[in-house]
Amino acid sequence: MALLQQLPLGISLNDDARFDNFYLAEASPNAFAVRAVRDMLRPDGEQFVTLWGGPGRSHLAQALCVEATNQGWQVQYLPLRSVRDYAFEPEAVHGVLAGLEQMDLVCLDDVDTVAGIDAWELGLFHLFNRLRDAGVALLITSEENPAHLRIALPDLQSRLQWGLSCQLHPLTDAEKALALTRRAEARGLQLPDEVANFIIQRMPRDMNRLFGLLEQLDRASLQEKRKLTIPFVKQVLGQ
Repeated sequence: MALLQQLPLGISLNDDARFDNFYLAEASPNAFAVRAVRDMLRPDGEQFVTLWGGPGRSHLAQALCVEATNQGWQVQYLPLRSVRDYAFEPEAVHGVLAGLEQMDLVCLDDVDTVAGIDAWELGLFHLFNRLRDAGVALLITSEENPAHLRIALPDLQSRLQWGLSCQLHPLTDAEKALALTRRAEARGLQLPDEVANFIIQRMPRDMNRLFGLLEQLDRASLQEKRKLTIPFVKQVLGQ
């Protein structure tokens, strides 16, 4: 993956972000969004896709970048929530976005975080035009539907509505418990249903934090050679 040279951003992909470990319940309303993102790698896939709504946007964006990189694509992933802190002036924004039309795929994560910032709005407007003309695939993620973002530049607002718009719906607590159990199984860790439900009820329900907690429990289980039980989880979590 081509990384930014202009700024010391330390951008890297999470190799654990894969399509096959993104939890989808049977008949999940998120199946369409996942398929649309993954199909961007196909010759007949959408060139521009917007992914908005519930948690999992960054996971899918990075999963797409990882798979595209494995297929030999030139890829640039930009987590705009972090990048914006390094670039405020037009020259700096231009430096971040320059040359991206030479990529095969560009992923702009959390585009809503730069809405209302003049330098970013103008920079993204010109970038979208360059990507379209060069035939570069573009995935945009946003917490809010981009059609409802407070964008000052009308031309950028229209470009944010190019292509296919897909909503991600949040998981129910039961689905989160199943996702946690399956992630544990992938790590070779046995997580009983009652322990998974206990974790979901007692801890923040953000999946990234839950998966981070699972890593902590995995390390503690290996170190102390103990199974994951509710008393052991309470001990590790200090409850």
